[in-house]
Amino acid sequence: MFRPIRMFQLGTLLCLVAGCATGGTPHNQNGAQPGTAAAAHAAQPGQVPPATTGTAPDTLPPLPQPPIVPPPISAGESTPGPMGFTQDNGKLNPDIQAYAAEVARTRNIPQQTVEALLREARYDETVARLMSPAKTRVRRSWSTYRSRFVEPVRIKAGLQFWQAHQQQLARTEQAYGVPASIIVAIIGVETIYGRYTGDFRVLDALATLGFRYPDPSRPERSQLFRDQLADLAQLHHEKKLDARNVQGSFAGAMGLPQFMPGSLMRFAVDGDGDGVIDLHDSTADAIASVAAFLRLHGWVPGLPVFAPVQLPPQPDALVKGGIDPTLDWNTLRDHGATLLPGVQDTTWQHHPLGVIDLRDEPRGTVEYRTGTPNFFAITHYNRSYFYATSVFELARELSRQMGRPAPS
Repeated sequence: MFRPIRMFQLGTLLCLVAGCATGGTPHNQNGAQPGTAAAAHAAQPGQVPPATTGTAPDTLPPLPQPPIVPPPISAGESTPGPMGFTQDNGKLNPDIQAYAAEVARTRNIPQQTVEALLREARYDETVARLMSPAKTRVRRSWSTYRSRFVEPVRIKAGLQFWQAHQQQLARTEQAYGVPASIIVAIIGVETIYGRYTGDFRVLDALATLGFRYPDPSRPERSQLFRDQLADLAQLHHEKKLDARNVQGSFAGAMGLPQFMPGSLMRFAVDGDGDGVIDLHDSTADAIASVAAFLRLHGWVPGLPVFAPVQLPPQPDALVKGGIDPTLDWNTLRDHGATLLPGVQDTTWQHHPLGVIDLRDEPRGTVEYRTGTPNFFAITHYNRSYFYATSVFELARELSRQMGRPAPS
C-alpha cells in the first residue's frame, strides 16, 4: 500500500504542532503515516536499546499546564526551488531576514542568535523529495497498514522494552493515568524503541519545508514548519538543545517518541529527574513525555479506548471525521446503537464519543468502531485513524503476551 520510504509522512509532525506531533485536514486521514524515522527503514531484528542514563525519581513532575501557543510567525514565505537562505555576501535573504526579526521580537530571543542559526541552515533536497506527495492516489487499506505495525519485530522489541523499563512504565502509569501498554506501543510504532530516530538535521529539514517547499493545496503546511522552526530557535536559545546539531526525521520530529520542537517545548517532561529533558538518550523522559502529551490532549484515566458498542448497519452518517469526538451516547442510541452483551462499566457514556471508519479499499470492506476521548487523544499524536487504531492493537497484543490486562 505504501512505499516504505514514505512511512513517516505528515501525521505525527502535524499533530505535534497542536500537540506532540498534529495538523492536517479536518477529516480522517486513514492513509497518513507516522511522523517517524522508524518507518523510513525496513524493520530489522535486533535488541532494544539498554536503559539510558538517569535514575528515575520516586515521583514524576506534575503535568505541565495547558500551554499558550504563540501566534504564527507572519513573516517569511515559501518559494519553490533548491535555493539557499543567504545571499552571496552571506546576509540572509530579505524574507528570511524579516522572519528572523519577527521570531526575535515575539519569542524574546536576541536577533543575532536567530540570524546566526538561520545562516547555518542548508536546503536539503532529500527532505523536499521525501515530502513530495505520491503522483498517484494510494488506495487506503486498514489491514495492510495494521500489518506494518502489529508485527513480530515490534512485538518482540516491545516486550523487551517493557521488561527493561517496567518500573518507569509502572511509575508513569500511576502518576499520569496512561496505561504502560499504550506508551510502549506508541514508541514502538514511532521508532521501534529508538532504533530509527532519524538522521536529518532538524534545522535543515524545517528551513527547507518552511521556506522552499510550498504546497498550493495546503498553504498552512509551510506556515506550520516556519512556526516549528521558531520553536527550535527558542529551544536553542534556552539551551534545551543544540539546534545546529540535533537530528530527527525528515519532517523535524525528534527522539524515541518523535516530538516536534513545539511539542518538546510544551508537553515533554523530565522523567528521570536530572533537570534536563532528553527525548533521545533518556528513556524515562520519553516514556513520561508520551504519557503527559496524551493526558494534555484529552486522555481520561480509566476509560476504554473503544466503547463496547454494537453500531447499526452502515453507520456512515455517524462518521464525522476530525480528531475530536463530537457525538454522545444518546445520539448513538437514537441511531440504533446498542451495548455489547455483558457490559457493566458504562462510565464512558458520560463522555463525548466518535464513530470511526477503517476502510480497506482493495478489499471493498470497512470496519466501524466507537472511539472514546482516549482514542481521540491518540489521534492528536497522529491524525490518522489507522495510526491510532494500530497503537491500540499493538498495545493489546503486548499486554496479552506480558500477561497484563489489555486495553479495551
